[in-house]
Parts: sequence; C-alpha cells; structure tokens
Amino acid sequence: MSSEIVNKYKTRIAEAYTLHRKFVNPSFVRVLEVIGYDRNYVSAEGAYLTDANGKKVLDFLAGFGVYNIGRNHPHVAKVLHDTLDAKTASLVQMDLGVLSGMLAEKLAEIAPGDLEAVFFTNSGTEGVEGALKFARQATGRHKLVHCDHAFHGLTLGSLSVNGNKEFRNRNEPLLPDCSSVPFNDLGALEKALSGGDVGAFIFETVQGKGVFVPEDGYLQGVRELCDRYGTLMIADEVQCGLGRTGKMFAVDNWGVKPDILVISKALSGGYIPVGAIITTRAIHTKVFDSMERCFAHSNTFGQNDMAMAAGLATIEILENEKLSENAAKMGDRILVGMKKLAEKYEMLTEVRGKGLMIGMQFGEPKSLALKASWKLLHKMNDDLFCQMITMPLLAKHDILSQVAGHGLDTVKILPPLMINDEDVDKFLTAMDAVLKEAHKITGSGWKTVKDLGIRTARTS
Repeated sequence: MSSEIVNKYKTRIAEAYTLHRKFVNPSFVRVLEVIGYDRNYVSAEGAYLTDANGKKVLDFLAGFGVYNIGRNHPHVAKVLHDTLDAKTASLVQMDLGVLSGMLAEKLAEIAPGDLEAVFFTNSGTEGVEGALKFARQATGRHKLVHCDHAFHGLTLGSLSVNGNKEFRNRNEPLLPDCSSVPFNDLGALEKALSGGDVGAFIFETVQGKGVFVPEDGYLQGVRELCDRYGTLMIADEVQCGLGRTGKMFAVDNWGVKPDILVISKALSGGYIPVGAIITTRAIHTKVFDSMERCFAHSNTFGQNDMAMAAGLATIEILENEKLSENAAKMGDRILVGMKKLAEKYEMLTEVRGKGLMIGMQFGEPKSLALKASWKLLHKMNDDLFCQMITMPLLAKHDILSQVAGHGLDTVKILPPLMINDEDVDKFLTAMDAVLKEAHKITGSGWKTVKDLGIRTARTS
C-alpha cells in the first residue's frame, strides 16, 4: 500500500496547487502565485530544495526553523526506519514508554540549570499553552505579561500573549489579564510585575518577528525582576532554540536559566512533529501534585515513539556534527558581509541577529528619487518593499527567504545550521546584486513591486 501511495504522489506532483486551491487554502495559493513562489518543490536534501523543473534552490527559510539539521538527514531517516521495524508498543497510554524517558533524560542533560522535568507536546503553540497553564497552577496567579511583537503561536491561549494585531484581530476577547511590554525595556517590565500578582513573563529569547536580539544585561535583568516579584520566567525557544543562535539554547548565550523552556520545530528533525516543555522539578510537582492530578495536563500523541526517536536522533546530529558551532561561524560571516553591504546601500539600515537567525532592516532612503518611490510603495502597502528583496532572491538567484513580519521592512533568513562557506558566498553575492538593483530607481524591482501592489489591491 505504501509504495502505491508513493507512486501516486510521483504521478500527481503537478496537481499540488490545484488540490490546495480546491481543498486546503486557496488564499495562500494566490499569495504564492502572485509573489512568484509557486515553484512546486519535489525533493530536498541538506540545504537545498529541488523544484519540478529540476532547479536547485538554496533554502534560507528552513521551514520556519524546522530544518536546523538540514532536510532529509539520513541518520534520522534510519533511526525512524529502525523504530518502525522494532514494532514498539507506542502510545499504550496506561503504561510508560522507554523512548520518551530517554529523550526526557537527554533534554534534562543539555538544558540549562536544573531544568529536568519534561512534558512532551506536538507543536510550539501547544508547548506555550502548557507552559502558561503550568505557570498559573504553580504560582496561583493568572496574570501574564508578554512582549510587543511577540509570536508564541496561534491557538487561543498562545494568541493571548501574541503581540501582533494582525493575528489577534477577529479573535477578541482572548484570555483576560494579559499585558505587553516593549522588548529590551526592564523599566516597563518592572512596572508590570511590581504588583506581585503576575504568574509569568513569557518571551522569545530572540524575537522571530523582526529578529530582535536582547541587549546586554536584559535577560539577566529579567531574571532578577522575576525572582524579586515571584514571577516565573518562560523562555519560548520554539524557533531560536536547538543550535540556531550558536548555542544549544539561545539563553545559553547570556548565561541565564529560565523557569520554563519551550522547544519544538527543529527537535523533529523535520520528520515527526514534536515539542517539549522543560521545567524544574519543583514547578512540575506543583502541577502534578497527587495521584488524582497525574493527568492535570495531558495529550494523546505527545510521547509517540516515532517523535521520541526523531528527537533523540536530531540531538545526536546537533552534537556530533557540531552544528551550534557551525551556526555561530557561518552566522558571523553573514553578519559581517551584510554589514559591509549596509555601508554601500542606503536603504539597508541595520543588520542584526545571533548565529543563523538574522534580520536585515530597511529604511527610508535620503536620495529624493528613491524616497518618493519608497513613500509611494508604503502608501500602497506597508509590506511591499521587502518583496523587492525576497522575490528576486528566488527568481534570479534561487535563494528562498522570507519577510520577517507585517509592517517591519525586515527580511529574515533562517538557514539550516549545516550550510558552508560556499552557501554563504552565494547568498552574499546574490544580496549584493539584489540591493544594487533595488537602489536603481529605473530598476525592474520597483516596477515589479508596484505591479504587485496593484494586483494585491484588486484581489483583496
């Protein structure tokens, strides 16, 4: 049966967009077609995707940070095949699996400080939901504080601590008593916590929307304030964890230990959805505090053996192939190279990031002709300009990237952690060419995005 399904997959590849238009999400299909991202990828390996025409594309998006170890890593594939062949007794529910115990043991070994109690989830947003519940139950407080521009997921609980109005719209009212403070602002955080009634402060160690990095001393200050006011510190490392910032966990860059750490995405190896809430035994015990409350929080698929095996194999690869170290090295090369380009091109105003989580900030130019076009584009749509960078990167240079968030004028890259010098050189060369074209007022990029704005307005 499985070979029959694979054969059908191969014969129906060309129908992907038709099927999604009819049965899945026609609006997303239109978006991909309008921006020229409808490449119909049919295979992938490492840092490269292959489209239906056989063209190789350098993947600097990595499934929003899922593919830290690269796509279709053979070691994870073998471990999963071996797990299937072993015919394990997965998800008995009224028993315990050894693979989940082994993965929990490994996560406790590599997590910062005394984080050693693990609850497995199926996704990042589920992990955030669980972490918020743990904080409320452990502290007896229901108030929550998050950061502006925060992205913690799209289910109702995690959406309540999401700082992006484009996702919150049409979903109000959300959880009560959730408030936000600016990222990197200890004064605002202290004011929010000073009443002594906040259960948790949740933050992304490096913010995904815009790639905002903590200033020196910020996370240490957060730790001190949370301790002072009895608030739990929740680090959401669903995207920035597991090697991406040059350390196994992003908080390790600043030597800070949160009370609860949430991970997902890359733990899967790109194969089986999995995530984890890692906390202290003291907090965990306050939630699961009796035999009657052994299911105070639970799910059906969280500890399935395939996900546990994928997680174990992924961590082996991160450690054995020294991918955190490579992320730090390649990330430094990109940051240095892009900052040199910022000196050449006036609209590239800032390059920021940590490891291989990098944001390129664009701003209004000073030269009059470019300024007029900039203002016209932003009058049409606040998100148009960055398409002048991402669209030609793909169309002319076969590099996949993304816009970092609504209204931010930021392009973001999240390459697999195993990229090499050749991949970095390809990206920097391409960015130089794209930026050069974008700074020509008669260049094709301006016309392309203006036409895009007109088409978008017509179809919206």
